[in-house]
Amino acid sequence: MNKKNIENIKSQMRRGVLEYCILCVLDKNDAYASELIGKLKDARIIVVEGTLYPLLTRQKNQGLLTYRWEESTQGPPRKYYTLTDKGRDLLHEMDKAWTEIVETLDILRK
Repeated sequence: MNKKNIENIKSQMRRGVLEYCILCVLDKNDAYASELIGKLKDARIIVVEGTLYPLLTRQKNQGLLTYRWEESTQGPPRKYYTLTDKGRDLLHEMDKAWTEIVETLDILRK
């Protein structure tokens, strides 16, 4: 398998967990989009604004997130995203599902 195919597989896997990762980050603290991107990149989940904004909008429309505007000392106001109770409930369910997936992979890899 060539390097391009491997990178494509990695990209697909990352995309599959990105919504879960967003909820995980926001469970700890509210954040604005650039901050989210930085935290996801620090965790080695490669994400660009063009990918993140549609996901945030979809999660907001599903009632998983809400947002507020805050003035910034460094430029225009920032939109801070917050996890809702519904988002926390979903995150809890996703945590359980993730644990099951990891356990399944551990069994299959042995």
